[in-house]
Amino acid sequence: MSRPLIARIHPAALQNNLAVARRHAGDARIMAVIKANGYGHGLRRAARALWDADGFAVMSLEEAGHLRDLGWDKPILLLEGMFDVAELAACEAQRVTLVVHHAEQIAMLEQAHPVSPFPVFLKLNSGMNRLGFKPQDFHASLARLTACVNVSEITLMSHFATADGAAGVSGQLEIIQAVFSDLDHPVSLANSAALLRYRATRRDWVRPGIMLYGASPFAGENAHALDLQPAMTLSSRIIAVQTLASGEALGYGASYIADRPMRVGVVACGYADGYPRHAGTGTPILVNGQRTRTLGRVSMDMLCADLTDIPGAGVGALVVLWGEGLPVEAVAAAAGTISYELLCAVAQRVPMSEGT
Repeated sequence: MSRPLIARIHPAALQNNLAVARRHAGDARIMAVIKANGYGHGLRRAARALWDADGFAVMSLEEAGHLRDLGWDKPILLLEGMFDVAELAACEAQRVTLVVHHAEQIAMLEQAHPVSPFPVFLKLNSGMNRLGFKPQDFHASLARLTACVNVSEITLMSHFATADGAAGVSGQLEIIQAVFSDLDHPVSLANSAALLRYRATRRDWVRPGIMLYGASPFAGENAHALDLQPAMTLSSRIIAVQTLASGEALGYGASYIADRPMRVGVVACGYADGYPRHAGTGTPILVNGQRTRTLGRVSMDMLCADLTDIPGAGVGALVVLWGEGLPVEAVAAAAGTISYELLCAVAQRVPMSEGT
C-alpha cells in the first residue's frame, strides 16, 4: 500500500492566475517563469496549463528542450544566458533568447558562428547587484551587441530587489529610466510583485513567476485577496493517533510538552518529502477541513498535528499541508521561509497528479 501523501496540481488554477497576470499586464506580453521544474509543479504540467503565455523563462537548456519537445514554438528566455561559447550551438538548436549580463557573454557572441543571429535580453544592474551591467557600462555593452552580426532583436531588462517590500521600486526605477530613456528597444522589468503593484514597471514584457502558482509575493497579503488560486495542494492522512497526558513530551528532542490532556495525529509527511524541518509548533495545518497546528519537531517521514479540538478526526482523516483552504504563504511564514522554497522543495518521492 502506498503512502497517502500526494501533491495535486490544479491546471484551472494556473490558467486563472495567468488571466490575473494578463489583466494587470495590459498590452504587455507575458513571459511566464517556469524554471525550477515549474516552481515544483512539474515543468511539462505547468507549461501545458500556461500555454497561452507569450513566452516562457527557464534556467537551463534542458528545460528549453523539454518545452520544444512539447511543441512550444514561441520565445524561450534563458535567464542566466550561456556559460561558454560551446553552448551556443545547443542554444541555437533550441532557438532560445539569451539573457546577456556580463562582458564575457558578449565576447562569446562575437566569436560564434551561428546560422542565425540570437535575440537577446540585455540586463541592467539597477541596484540588486546580482546579475547585469552597471549603469556606467550599459551603453557600451549595448553598442557592442548592436554591432554584433550574431545578435538580432535586443530587449532591455532589469530585476527588482524590493518590489515585494516597503522600499518598493522607486530607487531602481529612477536608475532604469535614466539609463533607458534615450534607447529605442523593447523593455522587460516587472516580476510578480511589480506587476501586481507598480504600473510603471509594466513595459513590453512582464515576467510573472510566483503569482502564476497561486502564492502571494507580499508578506501579510494572501493570494486570495489578489484573486490568485493555489495551483498545488499537498495533502496526506492521519496514520496514527496518540493521547498525551499533561506533562508528557512529544517527538524528537522532547521539544513539545503537553500542557493539558491532548489528542495528537501522526501525519504521513516529513522533511524527506519537502516539508520544512524548521517548521515549529504552531505551524498551520488542516485536518478534515479544520485549521489546527503542528506539534513538536518534524521528522523525516512524519509530523504531528493537534487533534484535541477536532474530536471527529482519527486514522484516515484528510490532512492538507498547504493548498486548497490553507495558503502556502501562511505555512511558509510560520516556518520562517517563503512560499517559493516550499513549492520548489517537494521531493521526487511525493506522487504528483492533476486535480480539479
